[in-house]
Amino acid sequence: MRSYGVLLFRIEVALAVLTGVLGVLSLFWRDWIEALTGWSPDRHSGSVEFGLIAVLLITSVSCAAVARSTRRRLVALSG
Repeated sequence: MRSYGVLLFRIEVALAVLTGVLGVLSLFWRDWIEALTGWSPDRHSGSVEFGLIAVLLITSVSCAAVARSTRRRLVALSG
């Protein structure tokens, strides 16, 4: 049971870091969707990227909060 909890914690932290990095990257490189795919869903207005930044950063904070909760539960169970 403990190894499952540790694995879950690591996955949650990895998702928090990944979405946080992508969110911050999107703040500085706003046209990365166009650069990588050649497709411009918002015709270079940046509105899709702003929405994506918000979703990524909210997801990052949420994953970090869940990981903190998981860690607290693991510490409480261990002793």
